[in-house]
Amino acid sequence: MDHSTGHHHGCCQGEHSSRRGFLKLATLGAGVTLMAPMMMSRPARAGSVDTLLLSCMDYRLMGHVAGYMNARNMQANYDHVILAGASLGALTDKKPAWGDAFWDHVAVAKELHHIKRLIVMDHRDCGAYKVFLGMDLSPDPAKEAEVHGQYLSKLRAMVKERHPDLEVELLLMGLDGKVEKLAA
Repeated sequence: MDHSTGHHHGCCQGEHSSRRGFLKLATLGAGVTLMAPMMMSRPARAGSVDTLLLSCMDYRLMGHVAGYMNARNMQANYDHVILAGASLGALTDKKPAWGDAFWDHVAVAKELHHIKRLIVMDHRDCGAYKVFLGMDLSPDPAKEAEVHGQYLSKLRAMVKERHPDLEVELLLMGLDGKVEKLAA
């Protein structure tokens, strides 16, 4: 209490704020309760998933990435690793710890969840390519696909060398969410 003004300060500032705070908490609680069945659609236990997905961190595509995986009926059936640049992030010499983290995730996903497949999903207009390679590939879609293909293929070869048992799928997503499968 501020003795000079007679007002209370802190978490409970009078009846109006208490009701507002309660309503905010009640709304949050209701939202969590409604979301729980969706988040717990699979039992919360260690088990197997088919796939490890490596994708970029680009906020513009998170919904498209989840939508793509859901459309393949893979919701709650994959582990997800996110690195800026996806394949480039796992390979760049500018951030060697990222590559180490990627390989550690692959090993842990195999050990804990018995993955059989790695999906690597790069995307067009990727800022990491601008940052790490100094190239804006977006004006030339054919060149962009070619350069992404080079990094995706290099990562696939490394995965096959270290984990020959893993199937590797290479994808390139457009900003519109359309996905191109790159040839083996």
